[in-house]
Amino acid sequence: MRIDIFRTEQARHADGSFHPGWKRMSLTGLFAAITALIIPGSVLSQDTDDLAKQLANPVADLISVPLQFNYDRYGGHTDRYLLNIQPVIPFDLGDDLNLITRTIIPVVSLDGPGINQNGVGDIVQSFFLSPKVPTAGGWIWGAGPVFLYPTGGDGVSADTFAAGPTAVALRQRGPWTYGGLANHLRSLDDNPGTKINSTFLNPFLSYTTPTGTSYALQTEATYDWEVKEWSVPIGVVVTQVFTIGSQPVSIGGGVRYWAASPGNGPEGWGARFNFTFLFPK
Repeated sequence: MRIDIFRTEQARHADGSFHPGWKRMSLTGLFAAITALIIPGSVLSQDTDDLAKQLANPVADLISVPLQFNYDRYGGHTDRYLLNIQPVIPFDLGDDLNLITRTIIPVVSLDGPGINQNGVGDIVQSFFLSPKVPTAGGWIWGAGPVFLYPTGGDGVSADTFAAGPTAVALRQRGPWTYGGLANHLRSLDDNPGTKINSTFLNPFLSYTTPTGTSYALQTEATYDWEVKEWSVPIGVVVTQVFTIGSQPVSIGGGVRYWAASPGNGPEGWGARFNFTFLFPK
């Protein structure tokens, strides 16, 4: 049986019982209480809102290091745990342009009957040339190349080098951010291993509150042109920006549903947890 683990995807749970002596508290109230304890009052400000909006922009001029944890169920009996380490680093190219580098380093674990695979997978790195100022219509955009490096170990690598174009376009109006990111990867060598010829589509919509809470809806669809099959997870995530000491961070979580996937691919519901270090200028 072949389980496709080479794609890198670019995901909240309570009973009604309460301990005696505790007053009933809503989840919203509990979250607000914890937030008040952790976050200094000065941080619950426009700065938090701005950071949350920058996080919603894939080509923002912001250094960040997201740690993205994913859980999915493959074939009804195999668990996949995936940690994506995703540093985002912008470079100033003068008065008009930034170069935004987005790197995905996957750490994969598969556990199921007759399957026990662990290791670092293939690294995907994108480069976006992005104007510093939105267009007259308010669009923010970036474009450039994307590369897949066959850095993974046995069982968690496609064993082939791939490259192609990537682009992103979005608008931010008030609390709303909407847009999409896309890329296409194709094998560039004659390695007899896995052939890569896939298109990735990532439309997204998010709403950010004045206190830095963001609610996002997105899909991370991949079409494999070799086998002519779609992988389509649809996810919702809630995140909150706050500080630990003087370090701004974002924490969040959510769920996703696999609307389509290959025969031995992920199915049903999955989960996602994000923790991001932020380094504003």
